Amino acid sequence: MANRGPSYGLSREVQEKIEQKYDAELESRLVNWIIVQCGEQIEHPPPGRQHFQTWLMDGTLLCKLINSLHPKGNEPIAKISESKMAFKQMEQISQFLKAAEIYGVRTTDIFQTVDLWEGKDMAAVQRTLMALGSLAVTKDDGCYKGDPSWFHRKAQQNRRGFSEEQLRQGQNVIGLQMGSNKGASQSGSQHFSPNGICRRQVGKEDSGKEKA
Repeated sequence: MANRGPSYGLSREVQEKIEQKYDAELESRLVNWIIVQCGEQIEHPPPGRQHFQTWLMDGTLLCKLINSLHPKGNEPIAKISESKMAFKQMEQISQFLKAAEIYGVRTTDIFQTVDLWEGKDMAAVQRTLMALGSLAVTKDDGCYKGDPSWFHRKAQQNRRGFSEEQLRQGQNVIGLQMGSNKGASQSGSQHFSPNGICRRQVGKEDSGKEKA
């Protein structure tokens, strides 16, 4: 775990509020999903926020996770390192975050590297992983592994497709409507005066009838 000095005053209060947002139930669900999704002999971490951070902070599991959501040969992260060097671990976290955003996770749901590596906001890490899981379930492309009920399926737009014949028929209907409106304007139209009295504007056909 990264070494951090003690927090004092206001910063300590803010940190305590952040830590209160951390969900132990979500932790268990996310751990189970990551183990199943990666499909490897991964050791289950002890429960608790700090253990969850230690389990993920080198970025290795996160990179394996995002790769597992893509077909073989299309993995976004080509090389995954198990280096103990801090900058390598932070680099891998950044690679995961970039790949997650390309996958479809909203920028507002993406945590910052220090949120995980320094343990500043593990609730934000949970939020990113939940968003990623929801997207994977929603895509339903055969890459997701695990219980679909672990995540909420995102609402998708109901797009309707029309054939060329249907589009042509629609254009014909619009053309007929425009023709009928044009005829109505030639025969006469109604206008309202400021006092609300309806006055009919006489067209060419009406004026001919009056002369007759």
